[in-house]
Amino acid sequence: MKFTEVTVHTTSEGSELVADILWRYSNYGVAISDVKDVIALQRDKVMYWDYMDEELTRDTGEALVKAFITVEDTPAYMPQIRADIDEMRENCGGCMPLGSLEITTRTVEGDDWIEIWRKHFRPIHIGGRVVVVPEWIKYEKQPEEVTVLLDSNMAFGTGEHETTSMCLELLQEYLTPQSVCLDVGCGSGILGISAVLLGAKSAYLTDIDPVATDSAAHNCKLNGVADKCTVKRTDLIGESEIVADIALANITADVLCRLAPTLPAHVREGGTLILSGIIKEKLSGVLQTFAAVGFEHIKTVNKGEWYACAFKK
Repeated sequence: MKFTEVTVHTTSEGSELVADILWRYSNYGVAISDVKDVIALQRDKVMYWDYMDEELTRDTGEALVKAFITVEDTPAYMPQIRADIDEMRENCGGCMPLGSLEITTRTVEGDDWIEIWRKHFRPIHIGGRVVVVPEWIKYEKQPEEVTVLLDSNMAFGTGEHETTSMCLELLQEYLTPQSVCLDVGCGSGILGISAVLLGAKSAYLTDIDPVATDSAAHNCKLNGVADKCTVKRTDLIGESEIVADIALANITADVLCRLAPTLPAHVREGGTLILSGIIKEKLSGVLQTFAAVGFEHIKTVNKGEWYACAFKK
């Protein structure tokens, strides 16, 4: 099977933002190549090489983000990818260095890549109870753990990304038994599925990306929670009448702020709202926007370049 390898030239700071975009168009894998990772391995003595070209440890500040999409999908997806990258440049270019954002493509044989990509993933422990497990790996669950299985064709949302892991940690902190949950921009469905496995009564998952909703629906079945999860392809939460005890949105700050006026109607009085995907420069704007629509800020957590916040209505 042939794939188009899409490479975006960016920076360490911008690599996760670019990866978020590329995940929208690929369910075959996204990879970040950053010289800072090699430098860290050497510095922390995690890995040794008998010989290494010194050029490989010269910090140029550049990172390469690669995604793999089918040759058939390439004509439709490439204009959308370029438009999304341009929008990111416009929204975030003044907040952090993004590099050239040059996009290059080449055609590759993809069968070997899929297997290499699958080998990269291992069970990920998040918070006190959640373990995210690729469905092809056998994992012996420990007492009190909740295992979330994700298929190999998953959309964005594996638990590796800081924004997702912070959401899961806050979810475990604020979820109460029999909660009704709302997961806006659900991606692979990891947040809604985790909520149900942790004891939520039900979860309502939405996304505008058909790859994401197909993946989320599949993962709901894989985890045996399809009867408690509703997956809808809709722009944000659309005209849904869902009223949640706990709502989660792991998107970007600009989209979160656009979403703010619609959310109060979908969170119960006294309910919890968890937001993630926020960079430092956008944090105060998010806090002000959600305070203005009736949400009290109760907690902020930070990992790497990213912030997540919890609110009470």
